[in-house]
Amino acid sequence: MTEFIRKRAANAKNDILSGITVSLALVPEAVAFAFVAGVDPLVGLYAAFMVGLITSVFGGRPGMISGATGALAVVMVSLVAEGNAMGEASEQLGLYYLFATVILMGVIQMLAGVLKLGKFVRLIPHPVMMGFVNGLAIVIFLSQLGMFKDVNGDWFVGDKLWVMLGLVGLTMGIMFGLPKLTKKLPEALIAILVVSGIVIFGNLDVATVGTFIRDGGGEGLKGGLPQFQADIFSKVPFNLQTLKFIFPYALILAAIGLIESLMTLNLVDELTETRGNANRECLAQGGANIVTGFFGGMGGCAMIGQSLINIKGGGRGRLSGIVAAVLLLIFILFASGLIEQVPIAALVGVMFMVVIGTFAWSSFRILNKIPLSDVIVLIAVSALTVIFDLAIAVIAGVIISALVFSWENAKRIRARKRLREDGTKVYEIWGPLFFGSIIAFNEKFDIKDDPEYVEVDFVESRISDHSAIEAISNLVSKYEEAGKKIKLKHLSEDCKILLYKSNPKFREVIVEDIDDPRYHLAENPEAFTKGLSEYKF
Repeated sequence: MTEFIRKRAANAKNDILSGITVSLALVPEAVAFAFVAGVDPLVGLYAAFMVGLITSVFGGRPGMISGATGALAVVMVSLVAEGNAMGEASEQLGLYYLFATVILMGVIQMLAGVLKLGKFVRLIPHPVMMGFVNGLAIVIFLSQLGMFKDVNGDWFVGDKLWVMLGLVGLTMGIMFGLPKLTKKLPEALIAILVVSGIVIFGNLDVATVGTFIRDGGGEGLKGGLPQFQADIFSKVPFNLQTLKFIFPYALILAAIGLIESLMTLNLVDELTETRGNANRECLAQGGANIVTGFFGGMGGCAMIGQSLINIKGGGRGRLSGIVAAVLLLIFILFASGLIEQVPIAALVGVMFMVVIGTFAWSSFRILNKIPLSDVIVLIAVSALTVIFDLAIAVIAGVIISALVFSWENAKRIRARKRLREDGTKVYEIWGPLFFGSIIAFNEKFDIKDDPEYVEVDFVESRISDHSAIEAISNLVSKYEEAGKKIKLKHLSEDCKILLYKSNPKFREVIVEDIDDPRYHLAENPEAFTKGLSEYKF
């Protein structure tokens, strides 16, 4: 019992320290994504607080951090712009349409959880996961390059550039070297504190969180508690026209949010060697977005960068996410002046170390050791994540993998042909029978020259879909039209049920109560070996 309490206390310390680090990293990210979406920085910060807190408490993956994300912000840009165009500029209708869309997005995500759709994340192949990780690392890296530009969008030059690079390098150096000296201190937090101290006491003229917000048009971090947005009900008409406008956006946002969250959940599972609950995460994400929409936030989902900072900082429990969210609110309410002094260079350095830790460097080593199709999937998903977004990349990767799998299995259909002493021709089918193998299956039969009696043995084959049912139905019809009798043998129970449901006529051609010959072969190894030696395709 004492050992259990000691371990819990040690984990609580790691969770708290890691949560502090994450809360600092959340600020510029939430502000930046709010600017991308075209809304006030507080809308992004409130989203980071509410989504982060609710998913930490109720989510299916302890240690995973959620908040406002760039993948969602990119979609919200046109939504806010179109919403603003529906009224006067002073009305900010786009903001209220955004809140309504986030609420609907949350409802869709909760439905996904209720219907247990989260389990479909298991269908994502490993090359897609590696491509997603690599693509996301590149996206995080590219997003940080914008911090090396001034307010006019020009790249830093001269001393300004060298000071920025020096501070970023110092942050990365501390994070790299500190764990080699001691693992009891959170390297990311120590690095941020050291670099912040150098900037503040050295009176260096560098970009800070405060200048970042003001350069983007904001007034700083100062704000109050999130307020219930009663104006949604008066400014957004609840009618079919509004639903037609916000539903496509809500569906896209819900899909992107769930895919990014469940992919991050899988990644954290691998890093921690534990298993999260995908369906519970869907419910928590949906509930968090509903609350966020009603209380003035832009919605959100899992954040891979902050999640990795948390995991690498020792955060494993729900406490780490709770600490990060609560501290973020405290920053907004009471400590905005202190947080605004944190140099952007320190946060960029932390994110660069996250990029290095996120990228699957082993993918270069295995490129010549895995099938070419998997290499194509890995590279395609990485590229599509950078060019478009995560949802498109993952969906495309899964589709490519599924098509490759179907094509490979389509080539595995085989038929052994032999004549019995009574003149009956037997076709022994091997391999899966589905939409991809139908053409090859049909080519195995010689209806015109076959004898009067034909048997098709499915002992090593399975009927997988409607295309297979139609193929067998057409085959039976063609033999009967040719005046020949056909029987189907050794169909599994599930296959027989499918065929009987499709057409009662199959009861006349399917032979019931036939022993599986594999059992007899197993009892007689010599016969089994002889059978294999005589097998011809």
